[in-house]
Order: sequence, then structure tokens, then C-alpha cells
Amino acid sequence: MANTISTGIRSLCKQTFDIATPTRTTKLHIHTSTTRIPTTGTSTSVQLTTANTAGRPQRTQDEAPKATSAARMHSVTGETIALVDSVLEYSRRRILGTDTPLDKPLSEPELNRVVGTTVNENGIGASRALALFEHVLAPACITSDHRQYLAFIPNAPTKTATAFDLVVSATAVYSGSWMEGSGAVHAENEVLTWLASEFGLPAGAGGVFVQGGTIGNLSALVAARDHARRTRANAGAELPARWTIICSAEAHSSIAAAARVMDVDVLKVMPSDGGALEGSAVRAALEQLEGSAFAVVATGGSTNFGIVDDIASIAALKDDFDFWLHVDGAYGLAGMLSPLTRALFDGVGRADSLIVDPHKWLFAPYDACALIYRDPDIGKLAHTQHAEYLDALNDSNEWNPSDYAIQLTRRARGLPLWFSLATYGGAAYRNAITSSIELAHDIALEIESRENLRLVRQPQLSVVVFERVGWSGADYAAWSARLLDDQRAFVTPSSHLGMPNTRFAIINPTTTREQLVGLLDTMHPRTAMG
Repeated sequence: MANTISTGIRSLCKQTFDIATPTRTTKLHIHTSTTRIPTTGTSTSVQLTTANTAGRPQRTQDEAPKATSAARMHSVTGETIALVDSVLEYSRRRILGTDTPLDKPLSEPELNRVVGTTVNENGIGASRALALFEHVLAPACITSDHRQYLAFIPNAPTKTATAFDLVVSATAVYSGSWMEGSGAVHAENEVLTWLASEFGLPAGAGGVFVQGGTIGNLSALVAARDHARRTRANAGAELPARWTIICSAEAHSSIAAAARVMDVDVLKVMPSDGGALEGSAVRAALEQLEGSAFAVVATGGSTNFGIVDDIASIAALKDDFDFWLHVDGAYGLAGMLSPLTRALFDGVGRADSLIVDPHKWLFAPYDACALIYRDPDIGKLAHTQHAEYLDALNDSNEWNPSDYAIQLTRRARGLPLWFSLATYGGAAYRNAITSSIELAHDIALEIESRENLRLVRQPQLSVVVFERVGWSGADYAAWSARLLDDQRAFVTPSSHLGMPNTRFAIINPTTTREQLVGLLDTMHPRTAMG
């Protein structure tokens, strides 16, 4: 795709817009009949005619920035008013669009050729920067909330949550401390309390929203080790030469990454044939380690298969062994909100910490992970930072989110979820999650009915992993590339135990059975390699 532009540009009718720089103008001609963007001449000025501004006052922007006062970028002027109007208009079109394409990545040479230099001493002007983003840079990104985005774990934020994400930035809220962001922290904490209750944790459980599951898991495990050290030191017990984390061999890669950062060992225990880690296997591991295990990580819905460990049998071991139980539910723990799958998560209420990512199955925009401690004071002991300039915060008993994870500066990333939950209520979330589970099980039956397809495992939640009989890894890769080239879907190859396969990760409630069946229909013998 050496000289291509994504379908997002192809979909535009033949349009011309001039792109401004301080010294020259380049006209870009965009056609539906070609994927090339030729450039002509070396002039410069911008007339962006693609925006829908009907009924709005038209303002002219200074496209060739001049040397002005130091306050220019921060002042409310005709220039900044027009800039904000343009950004909000684009955001409105994007949020409310019903035919946004999947789009696809471009290579670095292609982007260099089309975009050129955008960061220089004098700037390129707001219209040119926004035009480049809307028509070149954004279409070079796969639309992660598209209903045919079925790879990895998709993102499907509610329109309400996405819109409120704009509000979070516009409000200029800092939410690392109660002193500076008490209103935002209060709203975030209400969501965390609601989630803790849904997951069976006791009153008083709480935590913080962090960037994602990797930071959430790391923060929880740091708190777990700190607690083990303190507990043993207080008891006068000897510390092990090496601390160890126990987890499933199918646990998320972030557990091993956290162990490397912490310089601790990981003992990976084989799950059952169905993919779930069981208490009997964890018991054997605890006995083998003879007290050096400070944490056991149970998975509440694995990323590759959506399989839930036997958390109840693992939690029961706390009666006989001293360890911290952490539940990594980044993707799957939201399934506990559905009556169809709640029983799979028995035992979560005994966890010492857990995570769930709202940007996955709780329909919030990137990026947000809810980290919740059974006893938040343990997290606070491990993570509170101390410095002279922080005395004003640390001398109070107020709830400072920065005390509960590896972070100090943070945005109020839990607010979009709060606003959407406050708008629609928990029942709407249960219904949306349940619909994905039902669709996953329905399409699994369809796969089983086809002679050329084979389920790798029965789905528990909303991930369906299957094989096309006779296909190699190259076949899956070619099929995947063709689907994206044709803007049918984003479905990537995967593998299990060295055997290639593919998977549908179904998160978006607008994904339909008909769409998935249509994708299965493309897997006839010559589809992959042509």
C-alpha cells in the first residue's frame, strides 16, 4: 500500500483543500476514485470546505501565525474561539457519526510523504492541523469502537461517556488529591464503591482509577509485597530470599511484566484442560514454595479465551495459607454484572485486590482501569509519596487517589464512566453486557454447525476462539488482511499451544449475528490465499 490513503479519505467526495504553512501552500486533492493523494505546487493558504458549519457564524482564523504576546495561546480571542468551534464541530461529527469506517494503518514513509512537517518554530495553523488529523492521521488509525472491530479486546464507549470525556478536559480538573479535585474524586469514588459492592467486597473497599490493567496489576502486587514484608517484620519472621507470585500459565502478560519490574519470581501453574486455574493446582504450588509466595493472581476472564479461573477454590486456600489474592479482571470481571455469568465469579468477594478496565467491557473511553482494594489502607501504606511540598496533602485524612497506585499526577479518568452510569443506570450496563454474552454463545453454535470450522474452547464470556480446518498461519494472516482492506472487519490471527486460530472478541452491543455469520462465510477454501 505504498501510495495509499485509508478508506476514511477515499469515502470523501472529490474535494480540494489548501493546507497552510507560514511560507507556502500545498493543495491536496482527495478523490473517491483513487487512493493516492498527489500534491501540486508549493503554495500555501487553507480553505477547508469539509466541515459542516451550517447555521454557525463563520470566523476567519489566522492561518499564518504572527509573533504576538506570550499570552496568545491562552487568551480568548477570535482565533481561539474559531479554533474551539472547529474542534467541537469535528468532535460532534465523529461522536454522532453512524458510518465511520474501520480505517487502517499507513506506513511511516506514507505518512511522512502526506503529512510532512507539522511541528516547527512558527506553527502550521489550526485549520491545517485539524484538516490533517481529520483526513489523514485519524483515518490511519483503526476505529476501535467500530462494531466490526473484533480483535484483541475492543473498546465500545457509550456516546455519553465519550462526550463527557471532552468535559473532563475542558473543566481542567486535577484529581490526584481531594484538596484539588474533591468533586471529581467524590464521583469517581461512588463508581468504585458501586463496583466493589457488585463484586462482593465489603463496605470500606476502595481504590483508584489508573491508566490500564498493567499499571493496576503492578500497583496491586506492589501493595501485596509491601504488606507481606510488613506483616512478617511485625511478627519477627524471616523474609524469603526471593518473593514469588503464583498465577496461571495463561495469565495476562502484565503479571510477568510486573514481576520483572519488582524483581520477583513467577511460578506459572498449568490450568485445567478447559483453561481455568484450579485450587488444587495452586495448593500444590503454595506447598512447593514453602512461604515465599506473597500473592496468587486469579484471572477473571482471560484475554485470549475469556476463561474465568476457579476463583472460589483458590480463595478457599486462604483458610490454610497466608497469601494475597489478586483478581485480574481487566476484561472479564464486568461479566459479573450479568446474571448469565455471575456464578462463574464465585469467590471474588474474598479478593484482597482486583482490577477491571472500564475501557473494555464497561463502555468507557480509553484509558481507565479500576483498581480496588479490600483494605485501602494497605494500598495507601505502599504507595503514598512523601516530599516537603506534599505535606499539605499527607497531613490530612482526606482521600487522595494518588495514594493508592504508582502515580502522582492523574486526570479524572473515572468521570466518563461515572457520567454514563449516572445517566443510564446499572440495568442498562447489565443488558449490554448480557447481549454480548448471548451473541458469543450463539455464534459458537453456528461455528460448531460448520464442517470446516472448529471451536478451540467453548466460550464462557464474549470471546469465541475457533479454527478454520486446514489453514496455516499464513492463511489466517491473508484472510485478516483482506477483511481489513475491504473494510469488512478487524479480526487478527491468534494461536493456542502452537496451533494457529482466530477469535471474535465481542464487546460492542451493536455487533450483530448477521455480521459475524457473514465473516464466517468468507472462510471458504480459497478465501485466504485467493
